Amino acid sequence: MVRSKTIGSRAFDGANYIVLALLLFSCLYPLWYTFCVSISDKAAANAGLVTIYPIGFSLASYKEIMSDALFFNSFWISIQRTVLGTGLSLFVTVLMAYPLARPSREFRLRNTFMWILVFCMLFSGGLIPWYLTVQSYGLIDSIWALVLAGGLPVFDVILIMNFFRNLPKELNEAAVVDGAGPWAILFRVYLPCSVPVLAAVALFIGVYHWNEFFNGLVLMNTSANYPLQTYIQQLVVNIPTGTNLTPDQYKKLSELSNRTLNSAKVFIAMMPMLIVYPFLQKYFVSGIMLGAVKE
Repeated sequence: MVRSKTIGSRAFDGANYIVLALLLFSCLYPLWYTFCVSISDKAAANAGLVTIYPIGFSLASYKEIMSDALFFNSFWISIQRTVLGTGLSLFVTVLMAYPLARPSREFRLRNTFMWILVFCMLFSGGLIPWYLTVQSYGLIDSIWALVLAGGLPVFDVILIMNFFRNLPKELNEAAVVDGAGPWAILFRVYLPCSVPVLAAVALFIGVYHWNEFFNGLVLMNTSANYPLQTYIQQLVVNIPTGTNLTPDQYKKLSELSNRTLNSAKVFIAMMPMLIVYPFLQKYFVSGIMLGAVKE
């Protein structure tokens, strides 16, 4: 009987390993395929011959991207946007979530504000009113248009609010007895206990700011102010056509294609988030679960 359970347990573990290996392969293969296409020869990539390894090794796509000064400028703009946007949005989100987490007897308009937030999350005023609002504040063609246009993510407010509600009430009562005010309770009691959910929300906001390209396309008038995702969305192989091509242009035409260049763009753009994510992953599950379960 014991032996049969042991065999069954090993079979179950083996099946789990197989399923997890398949899931891992399904997640990693698109990344690996994109990288292989980006360093493959133009003809092989256009013919669809690249599968699990590069064919005709070539770094022409990366050289084309790196040779453009606008690439580094857009990369720096994206870093600024992600840092400023994540910090500001996280600060505003915490300030919004804290009073909404208080009991109704302490904040009587809590339910009213909560309904307003949910309504704004479900219904939008539209693209044109949104653009006119940003324009009326004089933010067009500035980094603050990218930072402030989506500065208060309502879904994240709800996550942090539920996390605050699940914290022991005794912590708040003890702080009040010691003479702490609302600001002291928030920054000295609540925030130190909320590292998991804050890290998870920071990851959400950071990924949004890094990957979003539409706001840069609409709110920026010059390509010099494009963030990285908008820049690579607009980037194409631009080689003059005609009979009077220089030898360098002929070489560039023979090495580059939109397929290899687009793969290089995608691979470069996703690398920063792939580097940051493992450091925040340990907070991700616990932060979301603790912020989503109400006792």
